[in-house]
Amino acid sequence: MLLDLAVEEEDQEALKEVVRELDRLQDTFRDWELRLLLGTEEDQKNAIITIHAGAGGTEAQDWAQILLRMYLRYAERQGFKTETIDLLPGDEAGVKSVIFTAGGPYAYGYFKSESGIHRLVRISPFDASGRRHTSFAAVQVLPEVDERIQVDIQDKDLRIDTFRASGPGGQHVNKTSSAVRLTHLPTGIVVSSQTERSQHRNRELAMKVLRARLYDLEKRKREEKKREEQEAQKEIAWGSQIRSYVLQPYRLVKDHRTKHEEGNVDAVLDGDLDAFVEAFLLSPEASP
Repeated sequence: MLLDLAVEEEDQEALKEVVRELDRLQDTFRDWELRLLLGTEEDQKNAIITIHAGAGGTEAQDWAQILLRMYLRYAERQGFKTETIDLLPGDEAGVKSVIFTAGGPYAYGYFKSESGIHRLVRISPFDASGRRHTSFAAVQVLPEVDERIQVDIQDKDLRIDTFRASGPGGQHVNKTSSAVRLTHLPTGIVVSSQTERSQHRNRELAMKVLRARLYDLEKRKREEKKREEQEAQKEIAWGSQIRSYVLQPYRLVKDHRTKHEEGNVDAVLDGDLDAFVEAFLLSPEASP
């Protein structure tokens, strides 16, 4: 074996190659282990991720944008293709809300652990007095509905409004009413898309999100998931968070469901979520 030869001949380069190969095999084994935990058909689907800034004003809107960057970096690490469907900029900084998709094998399975309230504690860059602030943002993750699954959306139940796109990214498309807002009248669900120049494309993207939300709503009714519905109705504020990101007075990211903790906050915020995803998939929370 290469390892035996490297030790016998004290070949440092060969030893390094052995270590690299072991690391690669370990990563491959871990990926397969996680795939085994993703046992439902929904886990294999693309994901639709929504982030809403909660209590905390500008601070919370900045936090929502930090989460957006974290998830985009995580998606990039996993090889998922992302596409922004709608983005509402914050009043002074950050974003009030954003919807984007992550496409690729098992995208929903890897992202589903992120649904819930995320809490940030830090010294606010928007506070001249340098005080510590607590901010919240809500994350919702849905599986993209397969085209083969019939979701009945009748024309009479749908109101379609068009408007001019605005804010960052909209300056190139706001000369015409290319943005689309869909309102599903029976449920009150509202979805908008304004990131594309084509009104037809924006409507297509908005319909994709609407179908996923209606499918999720019907699924929850059918399965009577009362606990999940209660979680969805929680206030985006103190006491309901699934994960806390503390930058001051100490540095720690803690998941309150699995109790998993990471001290390298910067790495987590840069998209290194593997340990949190794995801990969630191994927990009872992830059971179908």
